[in-house]
Amino acid sequence: MLASKGMKVPKATKTGTTIVGCLYKDGLVLGADTRATEGPIVADKNCEKIHYLAPNMYCCGAGTAADTEFTTNLISSKLELHSLQTGRQARVVTAMTMLKQMLFRYQGNIGAALVLGGVDFTGPHLYTIYPHGSTDKLPYVTMGSGSLAAMSVFESKWKDGLSRDEAVELVKDAIEAGIFNDLGSGSNVDVCVITKDNVEYLRNYKKPNEREPKEQSYKFRRGTTAILSKSVKNFKNLVDVIEGDAMDTS
Repeated sequence: MLASKGMKVPKATKTGTTIVGCLYKDGLVLGADTRATEGPIVADKNCEKIHYLAPNMYCCGAGTAADTEFTTNLISSKLELHSLQTGRQARVVTAMTMLKQMLFRYQGNIGAALVLGGVDFTGPHLYTIYPHGSTDKLPYVTMGSGSLAAMSVFESKWKDGLSRDEAVELVKDAIEAGIFNDLGSGSNVDVCVITKDNVEYLRNYKKPNEREPKEQSYKFRRGTTAILSKSVKNFKNLVDVIEGDAMDTS
């Protein structure tokens, strides 16, 4: 009804996004930018897009911010119940199957494009999961609006058997390519390194867009701008205060 009268419907917060992942010799590295947008507005300059799923698994989310957050929270709960029921650590393929079946059930109406990474007893695994439920398993992956810029970095620099530091730097370069070439991506670089025995979540690993201090002071003394007119209204005489019984707060 309001839309028919010319009022604009509020837009969902989107993560815009560049999210990536790549395998290296001892595990895998996930990366994400930190910009969230509402249409042309930057809603959050430092949001978290790398979501916890299980002690050995994390998941990057692109698309509608609420969908990625609640989808990963739900599957994280299901994985914990699965681990308690079976008495063993959940496999990465189990998380991938849960995610793809849920997204397929909703036929793409849940706007969650995901990069899932984890290490289990069969080794490191890296998947992309699309909003309609299709999946890919690859040694390096990108998703989101800045995925093409990030993929160009991977295709030119990735090689088998990377060291940890080389993989982290490659992921950082891929995310920065998205940040500087895609308007939906921006701000900082988050990195998550997952190995068989450890997870390192490097929040704000790189800040390529830090604001420089202003070179001059832009404070003006009082009276610099002339006041053209001035009016004072006394609102006490315009409002009638009616005494009544106090509100029951019991």
